[in-house]
Amino acid sequence: MQFSANIGFLYDDLPIPERIRAARADGFDAVECHFPYDVDAGEVADALAETGLPMLGLNTQPGESFGYLAMPGQEVEARAAIDEAVAYGRRIGAGAVHAMAGKSGGGTAAERVYRENLAYACDKAGAAGMTVLIEPINHRDAPGYHLYTVEHGAEIIGGVGAENLRLMFDCYHTQIMQGDLLTRFRDVQPVIGHVQIAAVPDRGEPGGGEVHYLNLLAEMARMGWAAPVGAEYKPRSGKTAEGLSWLAEFRAALK
Repeated sequence: MQFSANIGFLYDDLPIPERIRAARADGFDAVECHFPYDVDAGEVADALAETGLPMLGLNTQPGESFGYLAMPGQEVEARAAIDEAVAYGRRIGAGAVHAMAGKSGGGTAAERVYRENLAYACDKAGAAGMTVLIEPINHRDAPGYHLYTVEHGAEIIGGVGAENLRLMFDCYHTQIMQGDLLTRFRDVQPVIGHVQIAAVPDRGEPGGGEVHYLNLLAEMARMGWAAPVGAEYKPRSGKTAEGLSWLAEFRAALK
């Protein structure tokens, strides 16, 4: 099994190009990021070319509400964030854009705006050969976030009907909100575009916590998941390199 370093959290004491190089040196197979927009895209692209690592994806800007797409009255901001992410992603060769919904608190107006903005995002990203990801996020970390269950995510994907709209199955968020990870993965597997892991409940290294990831990932692999799994966790010591023993353990067990 392959693993991607989410350099939004990992190696965060380094500039983004150096995070990419550190991920390559530590044996990751890919990288993904959150909000790289303050860094020249050419520098990021150069680091990716140098290391040979693919950039799996990046997020739209969060703003003050943890995203814009499901926020009625912020359609202009939502589409500007989409345009920015697609343009930057195209320059660095990113495979996907995570279109952040925002803390709408729910409701029919927010749902309507969300789906309209997602359709716009899929058109823009599709023209650039990119996927759009939507991610259920737990209400402990992001109270009021519009999308918080995998079933709602799958329903939205079916409703929007775009071939390049997929679900980000983040095991950390889903375990907190819903649990029963393997069954939920199986139920929505046809629309999953990316998988992420972190320990629950502290979001630390995935080798600890209440989720037994070796068992879970082995079952996912048996069910056909072959893409890199995103390591989106916050190192417990604050130093990524000090907590990477899980990576060698997982590689040995999940050949």
